[in-house]
Amino acid sequence: MESTQQRDERLWRIAKARASFKSHLITYLVINAGLWALWFITDRSGNGIPWPIWPSMGWGIGLAFHYFGAYHSDHYGDTLKEYEKLQNEQQRNL
Repeated sequence: MESTQQRDERLWRIAKARASFKSHLITYLVINAGLWALWFITDRSGNGIPWPIWPSMGWGIGLAFHYFGAYHSDHYGDTLKEYEKLQNEQQRNL
């Protein structure tokens, strides 16, 4: 079974990843709001695709990967589950 100290380290890494994502999200929203405001103020022609779509989409893809890494990925937990599964199989074979 996993020790308390190891479990706390795991939770600490998960908490850091989630806090980092939240900071990244706020930065994304603020910067992109500024880009869209700049475009809205300076481009009154309305021709074509608005240029802020490109940095918003590109950065948004990176933000999505950051989200999945922070909230849906736990490599340490996956390793721990596999280790425990192997331990259980070994005990059944004894």
